[in-house]
Amino acid sequence: MSACGAPWPAAIGVSGGSDSLALMLLLADWAKGQGLPPPLVFCVDHGLRPEAKAEGRKVMAWARAAGLRGFVLREEAALPSSDNLEAAARALRYRLMGEAMARKKRAALYVAHTEDDQAETFLLRLARGSGVDGLSGMRPLAPFPDPDFARLQLARPLLSFSRAVLREYLAVQNHPWIDDPMNADTRFARVRIRSAWPALAALGLTPGRLVEACSHLARARAALEVAAEAVVMRACRPHADGILIDPLALGQAPPELALRALAGILMLVSGNPYRPRFDRLQSLFAAVAEGGLQGGRTLHGCRIAPAPKQARVFGLMTLAVQQEKPRKPPKPPTNS
Repeated sequence: MSACGAPWPAAIGVSGGSDSLALMLLLADWAKGQGLPPPLVFCVDHGLRPEAKAEGRKVMAWARAAGLRGFVLREEAALPSSDNLEAAARALRYRLMGEAMARKKRAALYVAHTEDDQAETFLLRLARGSGVDGLSGMRPLAPFPDPDFARLQLARPLLSFSRAVLREYLAVQNHPWIDDPMNADTRFARVRIRSAWPALAALGLTPGRLVEACSHLARARAALEVAAEAVVMRACRPHADGILIDPLALGQAPPELALRALAGILMLVSGNPYRPRFDRLQSLFAAVAEGGLQGGRTLHGCRIAPAPKQARVFGLMTLAVQQEKPRKPPKPPTNS
């Protein structure tokens, strides 16, 4: 197992399941062998099951046995009612761990996503109609999933390991783990995919084969990113606290490259490490390419509008991208 090139000191997200416990033991041994400070262990109690408190205590005991310090993170308020409980729980989990990492001065969070998770993610994104970026899968080293913690990184050193291999490792260590009953709850899309693996495997769609497809698409993504950078160099200039755009040069680029370039500009100016929603990005690009911005638009924390006269380095059609100014709160009503 490598450390993905992530910064140190670090923390590990440990649920108590087999994957995260194997990561905890492996990373503790790796840090010790490298002469590095041991990682911290974070276990999140989402408040969804009464057994979670006892399971958190068990994870902390296992962490101590491995020579690690751990913390159970809880949110007192209940999760908001949502049609997508998975997404709400994920957002809570990363917010709590991001806050804890900021307090404890940890630079990267290690999570135990495996080859199986990569394959499941591929199918979930395929069902949503994702493009090259989504289908290229999870990266070993990525921005933290909560934009409020943009300085942190997420490390996934187990993407080339299957869940079965990790369980064999725990069996050799004679180490137990916790089986979360929610992993058998068919309300969740990942659970439904796991139940479909035998039928998919009979068609040749094994996790390993899908991960190979992710790897091919990841190489395509890397090539597209390089080409999109060339579009940015040709169509953009830095200016004051933003970026100036030549809409003609952007509009003449192949759409895939132009969309990537525009997304990168918005991410750079806003400081948000995640791409804007594709439908809104596509709408903005159409307006830019067709000269239909008029009074300007906002997207992804940015305002895109015609550049002031003194900044029209690309001629009359020059556009300026700047951070969107915070909106003033409404004035409280006055008592008459």
